[in-house]
Amino acid sequence: MNQYIDELAVATIRSLCIDMINKAKSGHPGMALGSAPILYTLFTRHLVSYPKDPEWINRDRFVLSGGHASSLLYSILHLGGYKLSLDDLKNFRQLGSNTPGHPEVGVTPGVDASTGPLGQGLGEAVGLAMAETMIPTLYTKGNKLINHYTYCLCGDGCLQEGISQEAITFAGSQKLNKLIVFYDSNNVTLDGPLALSDDEDVKGRFLAAGWDYLEVNDGNDIEAIDEAIKQAKKSKNKPTLIKVNTIIGYGSTKQGTNKVHGAPLGEEDGKQAKVECYHFDHPDFFIPEEVRQYFADTLYKRGEKAYNEYNKMFEKYTSSYPEEAARFIAFRDNDYSGYLPETLPEFEVGKVKATRNASGEALNQYTEALPNLFGGSADVASSVQTVIKNGVNYSPEHREGRMICYGIRELAMTAIANGLLLHKGLRTYVGSFFVFSDYLKPAIRLACLMRLPMIYLFSHDSIAVGEDGPTHQPVEQLAMLRSLPHLNVIRPCDDKETYGAWQIALKSKDTPTVILLSRQGLPTLKESDPEKVEKGAYVVSDRKNPQYVIIATGSEVDLALKAQAKLDEEKIAVRVVSMPCTELFDQQNEKYKKQILPLGKDKTISLEMLSTFGWGKYADHNYGVDDFGSSAKAADIINARHFDVESFVNYVKGVK
Repeated sequence: MNQYIDELAVATIRSLCIDMINKAKSGHPGMALGSAPILYTLFTRHLVSYPKDPEWINRDRFVLSGGHASSLLYSILHLGGYKLSLDDLKNFRQLGSNTPGHPEVGVTPGVDASTGPLGQGLGEAVGLAMAETMIPTLYTKGNKLINHYTYCLCGDGCLQEGISQEAITFAGSQKLNKLIVFYDSNNVTLDGPLALSDDEDVKGRFLAAGWDYLEVNDGNDIEAIDEAIKQAKKSKNKPTLIKVNTIIGYGSTKQGTNKVHGAPLGEEDGKQAKVECYHFDHPDFFIPEEVRQYFADTLYKRGEKAYNEYNKMFEKYTSSYPEEAARFIAFRDNDYSGYLPETLPEFEVGKVKATRNASGEALNQYTEALPNLFGGSADVASSVQTVIKNGVNYSPEHREGRMICYGIRELAMTAIANGLLLHKGLRTYVGSFFVFSDYLKPAIRLACLMRLPMIYLFSHDSIAVGEDGPTHQPVEQLAMLRSLPHLNVIRPCDDKETYGAWQIALKSKDTPTVILLSRQGLPTLKESDPEKVEKGAYVVSDRKNPQYVIIATGSEVDLALKAQAKLDEEKIAVRVVSMPCTELFDQQNEKYKKQILPLGKDKTISLEMLSTFGWGKYADHNYGVDDFGSSAKAADIINARHFDVESFVNYVKGVK
């Protein structure tokens, strides 16, 4: 019976994939057909999840890192009883459907992570596995609250992307033994045979990175796949890679070639694959009842049993530890209303302090209030001020450690952090130098797409970095980040606005936040206001009947105030506006916007020591940096680029 139902179910899954892609006239059948036995075995024999509550926090996680094989995942989810109808499968890749071309969390029930850019899912899976080790340390009986596996399916493309090496070496060093990755090894990439671009010793690579390595010779051998998963689950101190040797586009007349990677099989080839290879001679989108029943008897019943047992346990836990249980639920739901400090520290006007130092002080205050706030940086903790006083580094020996030493792995760090948030129950941040946000950008983009409340701390925020020179001095990066949808980019002018930025970041439930921090000291301004940061822009200093409005951010707000005072001497009245966050300002109503920026763009001047790109939205006159910096002392660079009072005053006077 088992062999019969196994063969029938895999044939059904493969046929659904063919039908979905053919109907859409778009998709990637290659990996979907080759990997079908892997996902079938995992979901029917091992994965613990409850389709009626796909957000259940103690479920096993599955990440399809090779997201182009989405038709395979959707077929499995439909058969498993998730809220995904046959009509949804027929609507694959169509406008407004919940079966998009690549998996999107929040769109399709049962999808645990948005993937598509190859390798990102592997990083996210590492983060999910890390979260499983972290959360139990926060609760007295935590080992019962969170205890699951994280599975991931990747292919050659994922393992060739540079992020994969960053992620696998980090996972190996952290001994994430409940992370199990399947490698769909079909020896083909989009351009042709894998040998054109790679002849890597995959086993040697993973063993060197501290992983266990298993191999399944025949990707259609369900019993061998099952046995490999069982063995992987026994690992005590290493993540496991299971290499499964598959045939891309299995069943197609073009199987084993790149021609089947990303194009529909078509009716003729699809029919012959189903009939001649799978022995499945049925109409399109046909699902045998015994296959549905088998999924109900395995995946669904196993999940239902575990789910009900968990809920009973949680009821007892709530009775015994009501405060911990309430905190667990609040943190799961990103609700920090009862946990964040109600008051801000005292600020000393005129005191000079780098905003990176102010951010470090804020971080330490908030980590005391939020025990689930874990985070770290790409080997620049002391520079970006992400060190927690008396904190412990996260490690295999100290899962309670809240400081994560990611090493020089910016891209994997950011994808891993996405995984930490996807798990739910944790808040996290990452730190780096602002110029290296280019290395983080693909994962930042996914955080925006997934609406994850990530926190990015970027220091050394302008050409004032100094002697390290133009390779380390950001110019265009701020414009790049501001172009991303669903991202708040905040550049505070002093310690008060820095605390305001942190408040916004931690209160956010679905918007990531970038906080840009200075290396150089900035004075605490009398006129700045941490509470007004949430408005995006506000007036810090005004004059009666102003002739001009100066919009400044970050370190340039102080320069604008000094220029205002100098212009007063010449009877030129200007209003100074601090605009720490253009995105939040754009969300205000028109009345408020007009109140802050009452003059036309022709009388408005932007002042920012970065690229002027994008400022034309608010001002016709833009004072910035539209070339790369130089290697010299910060003060010398600032003066050479004319970010001094006299130069800027002359610029304002020249505006007609």
